[in-house]
Amino acid sequence: MKAVRFSAFGPPMDVAQLVDEAREALKPGEARVAVLATPINPSDLLTLTGEYGMLPKLPATPGNEGVGRVVEVEDSDAVSPGDLVFLPTGAGTWRTHLTAKAAELLPVPPGLDLIQASMMAINPPTAYLMLRQFVTLQPGDWVIQNAANSAVGRYLITLAQVMGVKTVNVVRRESLAAELKAQGADVVLTDTDELPQQVKSATNGAKVRLGIDAVGGDSTRRLGDSLATGGVVVNYGAMSGKGPKLSAAASIFKDISLRGFWLVRWMRNASREEQNATFARLAELMSVGTLQTAVDGTYPLERIHDALQRAMEEGRNGKVILTPNPAT
Repeated sequence: MKAVRFSAFGPPMDVAQLVDEAREALKPGEARVAVLATPINPSDLLTLTGEYGMLPKLPATPGNEGVGRVVEVEDSDAVSPGDLVFLPTGAGTWRTHLTAKAAELLPVPPGLDLIQASMMAINPPTAYLMLRQFVTLQPGDWVIQNAANSAVGRYLITLAQVMGVKTVNVVRRESLAAELKAQGADVVLTDTDELPQQVKSATNGAKVRLGIDAVGGDSTRRLGDSLATGGVVVNYGAMSGKGPKLSAAASIFKDISLRGFWLVRWMRNASREEQNATFARLAELMSVGTLQTAVDGTYPLERIHDALQRAMEEGRNGKVILTPNPAT
């Protein structure tokens, strides 16, 4: 058994090391799961550098989602050896095997591609819930988001289409427009101070009431200035390294509100039934091919440094996935 371990925060290539792990006996109610696929997400890289909002006690193993196969169970009938399951969120998934409470393991629905399923626990529900929890949207309504070429941004484009909602997608590079429009984006604009006027023109003056912000700083301000009176900006990231902010005109004269979203908080507070319903809907969309994300490449755990290097490069063609065990 092996795992990626880091004992200090710093450059991922420097602090992440592959180590051997002892095979400990299971306690009653526990299951041992062989990890089949687990992605490298931006939050994982920020955790390694020590810049994420919630940091683990060191030493720690990175990785927050994935899929695996149950190989052993102790005194529980919640799962059986051979079952395909989603790995617990935040369990330190960059390892060949992990131990979890059997009753907390959710089954992977039949027919799902395991690589796609390994990315289902964080980004898809983040996009899905932000579209539903803050503003009641009707078919034909508009939503605006920045970082539209991110994984969450691309899922949001697809999920908005399913709802009949139109999207204004804000990016840093104009060259991304054709790619996002091919995916279903209605409007693609670059992130400049002219954004509010461009949004008004592109939507024929529609009242855009929901803004989704992953960047922070002035990018948040521009989203707020693009919304109709009473609109809501939902911030879920700070890619700029700066906190979100609104202009005085937006907050005072247009009553624009700024809210935050963190999936971990939702999972702590949402009922089991609500969580199951959310993931069942996402799995349904994934199983028919509606909800997909591009994969740049897969790497065995032994090539963790190659995988990290690729995950940090710009111009990738999708997600980098670790495959600690063969899926067959």
